Amino acid sequence: MKKIVLLMAFVALSVSCTDDITGLNEDKKNPTTTQPEYLFTSAQKAMVNQMQSTSVNNNVFRLFAQHWTETTYPDESQYNITTRSIPDTHWTVFYRDVITDLRESKMLLDAQTPLNAAETAILTNKKAIIDIHIAYSYSILVDTFGNVPYTESNDISTKPLPKYDDAKTIYKDLITRLTADVAALSTTAGSFGTADLVNGGSAAKWKKFANSLRLRLAVNMFDVEPAYATTEILAAVAAGTIASNSENAKLNYLGAQPNANPLFVDLVASGRNDFVPANTLVDKMNAKSDPRRAKYFALNDGATTYSGGIYGAGNTYENFSKINPSLTLPSYPGTIFDYVEIEFLLAEAVAKGVAVGGTVTTHYNAAITASMESWGVGATDIATYLARPDVAYATATGTYKQKIGEQAWFALYNRGFEAWSSYRRLDFPILVAPVAAYNGIAAVPVRYSYPAREQTLNTANVDAAIAAIGGNALSTKIFWDKF
Repeated sequence: MKKIVLLMAFVALSVSCTDDITGLNEDKKNPTTTQPEYLFTSAQKAMVNQMQSTSVNNNVFRLFAQHWTETTYPDESQYNITTRSIPDTHWTVFYRDVITDLRESKMLLDAQTPLNAAETAILTNKKAIIDIHIAYSYSILVDTFGNVPYTESNDISTKPLPKYDDAKTIYKDLITRLTADVAALSTTAGSFGTADLVNGGSAAKWKKFANSLRLRLAVNMFDVEPAYATTEILAAVAAGTIASNSENAKLNYLGAQPNANPLFVDLVASGRNDFVPANTLVDKMNAKSDPRRAKYFALNDGATTYSGGIYGAGNTYENFSKINPSLTLPSYPGTIFDYVEIEFLLAEAVAKGVAVGGTVTTHYNAAITASMESWGVGATDIATYLARPDVAYATATGTYKQKIGEQAWFALYNRGFEAWSSYRRLDFPILVAPVAAYNGIAAVPVRYSYPAREQTLNTANVDAAIAAIGGNALSTKIFWDKF
């Protein structure tokens, strides 16, 4: 027995003396490298989460669009976005958690060597899809702040204090990038597969998303450069945009935290009752007997009519209609682009004289129909609504801006940022700032002020940006918001 033990010890010693022990220095719990797919998934989820969140620490776009209002603490409905450093959070999420991870994912992909044509096509698709996400992220930053870091952003080693680029120049470059991304994508090749939480790795769907984003940017630019915008609108439509509700870009959340919809986290898991539908929206929908009310809101027990909290005031939660519980399910999807928005953009393009095909009426009706169908409204109710004199495009009150603007505002419910952008571009519906608006603000905000941290650490570049856009107020307009 002793001989056997000695022999085993000798063998073990021999192996240990010749084995490479460098692996013992690796911290398995804190790896220094990762896979590009993991970074992509993380960035994508952070991006959608930020656009979906209703936490007043992260996102107040539903409040700015006056779809929702607050109860006990109405500060953000009164346009106080500095106490909670809301601009800082929005900025940080997109620059640090989204764009940085996307760029690092691409760097890891750049280091890969495909073995054949099939692998090359997949790698190309992955890089193009990453760039589409980056373009989307910068478009949100521009539409939120105006001039922002672009050419020098996310390069802390050589550009720790990046300059701010001209917003219109960024827009044009984003359109150029999206055009190149669409050309690079191969619909016969795969990409991220299940690591893509929005489109499941479908290159065809990402082509349509990129073209749809190109259309949005071009429509936004129309009042600034109509000839350029017209060319880009026509090109985006010809290349193929989202064409049905089945092609909507949305992230399907799981049924439990930490992968639940942020609305569930903010409205249910938190145990708080901080929001109710705003009277601004509810009253207008009541006036038109809009059948989506039952999908958007929930009646109080015993109530027969929907009632919204007074926008910008302190409201008692129990006294008003509630957010429909379907929106707060943990698995409720988060949408970042949909067919409804496309049809309203096309209606607006036709009204502006761009020959995208169809008429204002056909696109206007298609947008409303798509919205109602997506919320589960029946065909009879849709037809009845479209036939109302105060809804039908031929007889509804006002200019195309009012008709499209008001209906887009209804339809973009739960897509606060897009509803706010539509309002800023079309100036309808007419929204009024609350009497108790913070710091005497007399109008609905049309941008975020620059983050306090940026103003402190990158002062010279922020000051130059403020001078370039004409101020740092919430009333300072984004370059495309001309009227």
